[in-house]
Amino acid sequence: MNPLQNTIHKEQIVYEDNHILIINKLPGEIVQGDKTGDMPLSEKLKNYIKERDNKPGNVFMGVIHRLDRPVSGLVIFAKTSKGLSRFNEMIREKDLQKTYWAVVKNKPAKTEDHLIHYLLKNEKLNKSKAHEKPVKDGLKSELIYKYIKSSDTYHLLEIKLLTGRHHQIRAQLSAIGCPIKGDLKYGFDRTNKDGSIHLHAYQLQFMHPVKKEEVIVKAAPLMNDPVWNYFK
Repeated sequence: MNPLQNTIHKEQIVYEDNHILIINKLPGEIVQGDKTGDMPLSEKLKNYIKERDNKPGNVFMGVIHRLDRPVSGLVIFAKTSKGLSRFNEMIREKDLQKTYWAVVKNKPAKTEDHLIHYLLKNEKLNKSKAHEKPVKDGLKSELIYKYIKSSDTYHLLEIKLLTGRHHQIRAQLSAIGCPIKGDLKYGFDRTNKDGSIHLHAYQLQFMHPVKKEEVIVKAAPLMNDPVWNYFK
């Protein structure tokens, strides 16, 4: 699958109803338009729904949250303005629970830990630095990781995000000596050939904003990648 093509594959859609759509993003895809001019997922989905459902007018597709371009995994879009406004409120109230998989270079010292850092963003470098103690303009950042298993070379961690900061998982894991595979920016020694990093948004859990029912969605990485294939 080529993430730069101007369409999506139906197997990327893992959940859909009248109000929301959840897609399994490929690394390289962008959620929302940026300076590259590449077609974002929001537009690909509009085109896909318009053609699939034979819609004559414009298709509404609201962006609820994002993933960095080299990251894969679950992203929620709103198909209605009601869904979008209610989801935005849920995110403000921290009622959207996100779980990630990260393949890292070094096994962490603890099999499970609650990490607290203060992240300072460098706009010029588009990078965040994790500090152990409060710093001026630093944002308190929290996550919980759990060690899952190892291959001969790498280690799989499950991460639950408690805050949503710029490059938070990448910066915090790097700060404890566990850079993510392929993440040259945060201390891994080489890039992945496709420009991805081995960070995947694996699970989303939330109360449906309209139906008021609990939704839990899981999706393993779609890429045919030997490292991901080992850990799936």
